[in-house]
Amino acid sequence: MSDSPPAKDQKFIRSRGMKFPDDPSILRGRLRKMLRQNDYETKETQAVLRVVREGDRVIELGAGVGYMSTLVASKRKVASVHSFEANPNLIPYIRRVYAANGLDNAEVTNAILGARTGRVDFHVRADILSSSMTRFDGEEPPQTHQIDVLDAGAVFADLKPNVLICDIEGAEVDLIPALDLSGLRAAVIELHPQWIGPEGVNKVFAAFMSAGLAYYHRGSQNKVVSFRREW
Repeated sequence: MSDSPPAKDQKFIRSRGMKFPDDPSILRGRLRKMLRQNDYETKETQAVLRVVREGDRVIELGAGVGYMSTLVASKRKVASVHSFEANPNLIPYIRRVYAANGLDNAEVTNAILGARTGRVDFHVRADILSSSMTRFDGEEPPQTHQIDVLDAGAVFADLKPNVLICDIEGAEVDLIPALDLSGLRAAVIELHPQWIGPEGVNKVFAAFMSAGLAYYHRGSQNKVVSFRREW
């Protein structure tokens, strides 16, 4: 039996025309306020809507609460969007978001991508925006889960995405250069220069340049950067 309330009894927070189940265990504090005010992921939203086209096959690394995948699946009618999210506590909620918005072209998997298969620790915190694979000095022991690492090459070969959306809290510096980006038409990446530094930023840019994608200024703002094969 499902723990979710019947559809007619559910309450939603609406953001940019999308519906998000009003679950206080997930949507709290700053996140809740930003959704209500249409301020959540503003720069990434603007970039994605400039870059993603109808019929695209999108892969998203770092799904969060399902915001970006719901945005592209509903606003751009993509052929498919496959999201990968490390936080296991978010997976049921993301699926509720997809159902609430009537999406049949969006899927989410509780895993991360890497150079080879395996398992990693993921630390879940009360503030979902601070959950990560990094253990912070001096913090109370967080809720820790073992998460599957899927072979990135095999996943890309299977899904054949032509657009990448990525927000993985600094892990982009290691993952992006390891991916086969040759099949991409475009990408939107949220960089974390405070963690990866200038050398890390250069590594990410170099990976896209080597794959034939150029920095796309109209889809970029501050830490959110876009790349396109053709302008």
